[in-house]
Amino acid sequence: MYNGYELPPLIKGRLLKRYKRFLADIELENGEVVTAHCPNSGSMKGCAQPGAEAWISQSTNPKRKLKYTWELTRIDGTFIGINTLVPNRLVKASVENDLIPELSGYSRVSSEVKTSEHTRLDLMLEDDNKAPCFVEIKNCTLVENGMARFPDAVTKRGQKHIQELVALAAGGHRAVLFFLVQRTDAHAFTPAADIDPEYAKKLMQARLKGVEIIVRDVVFNLDAAPALIRLNGSSVLLSII
Repeated sequence: MYNGYELPPLIKGRLLKRYKRFLADIELENGEVVTAHCPNSGSMKGCAQPGAEAWISQSTNPKRKLKYTWELTRIDGTFIGINTLVPNRLVKASVENDLIPELSGYSRVSSEVKTSEHTRLDLMLEDDNKAPCFVEIKNCTLVENGMARFPDAVTKRGQKHIQELVALAAGGHRAVLFFLVQRTDAHAFTPAADIDPEYAKKLMQARLKGVEIIVRDVVFNLDAAPALIRLNGSSVLLSII
């Protein structure tokens, strides 16, 4: 039985600072300060608060320049996933284990599928009895006043993905934009029109052109061995305003 995505062994500390996009200084509980790789290249608005609890993993790969990776943080009691590799892996495994009703009934799941000359989408779901379903997964970590918002910075790449999904929907395929809210305090979702108005505009237009939007948040279980992250059983209410 699939219980969720297994996190690597975690080491607790607190965040001192995140800088140069890919670096984070973490003070461990024994007082040692280490520099960890930050696997989120976005603005991380609201997620990189100095002094917040932080959890890192340690790599055994001798070729890595930084042996630690920043995996999680907790701000005001809310867990937030930092690793942007998790959403794709979690959603794919959840589809394969038939845990997302909207995406059930497919017998094959492929990753990183080329859909046009310069574009790849995260997943393609196939079955002999239905048209393919293309899924692009977005990691959402910006939440303000209970509202999950995406993006947290202008994203030309994200705009291109929307256009690709619109074209696929026009061609008779299922086209899905899946927002994974990698934290536990969201009650609704809306595009961040104040941050990237063009993305918000394209997203709302895409809904009218047949692109499906799915939003899920997550549950963390750090008491499990190993620690787990899984999809919440219910959908975050989709509210586009």
